[in-house]
Amino acid sequence: MATFATSDQLLVIIDPAARETDGESVRIAKDVLSAGAATKVCMPDGPEEFARVLARRGSRRPVVVGDDGALVRAVTLLHRQRELAGCVLSMVPVGGTLGVAHALGVPAGAVAAARAVLDGVERRRDLLVDDSDGVVLGALRIPPVAALAEAPEAVAARGWLRPYQHLVRSLAARPAPVVPRPGPARLRIEVDGETVVDLDQPVEGVSVTPGGRDGLAEVEVRPLSVGAEATPVRAAGRTVTVAGADFRYRADGTVAGPVRRRTWRVVEGAWGLTVPPS
Repeated sequence: MATFATSDQLLVIIDPAARETDGESVRIAKDVLSAGAATKVCMPDGPEEFARVLARRGSRRPVVVGDDGALVRAVTLLHRQRELAGCVLSMVPVGGTLGVAHALGVPAGAVAAARAVLDGVERRRDLLVDDSDGVVLGALRIPPVAALAEAPEAVAARGWLRPYQHLVRSLAARPAPVVPRPGPARLRIEVDGETVVDLDQPVEGVSVTPGGRDGLAEVEVRPLSVGAEATPVRAAGRTVTVAGADFRYRADGTVAGPVRRRTWRVVEGAWGLTVPPS
């Protein structure tokens, strides 16, 4: 794992939702980072400006101040620019959805996370990349865990529009799009080309998690149980393909789909994240 020098220059990208949600934590993070390193602070107003700022980072190490969505956005942009392998990301988690960041080892609290940015080490992480060039940092679930989850486009719009209160008030009057309550699904699930579960077996849920042993994804399928609880089916591999009737999935807090077929592959050690020294 690589360590970092205090002479490193930082590009601090503050997500607009973080400024709106917890301005005090944003201020604390800026103060700690500025006291420990040369920093350039950027406050993009939307996704296009976020992308431009990240693309023009030069030799500065990017630090995302925001929630899980902001981290996923940064990883996705760098992956699609084919610059992910050579860029180490850091994060100060601020916002309402932080489960992915904490699961990846980012400390809770602005002070602890900012100190980890300055004094931490790089840890390489596996990544799931799908056949539409999307990425998954943590686990994905099929069907979505939330019974009535907002549609992805509604979540994205709300995150970027939150700073503009007059727009939010007008949007609030409209009913939020919802994903119907998930039920048993009939899916064909293949791991490295081998069928694990076929369409004749209804399933209650599927989970796929990167970062298993030897750079493999860990797959767990929960068959529909009648009476006694069914034993989960487990497998591990580098590619996972799910096919069947239209299905949605939840990855890193966002619901995607519907799709009829999707393949994810593991890219071992694809990206680097700064975490506290062990």
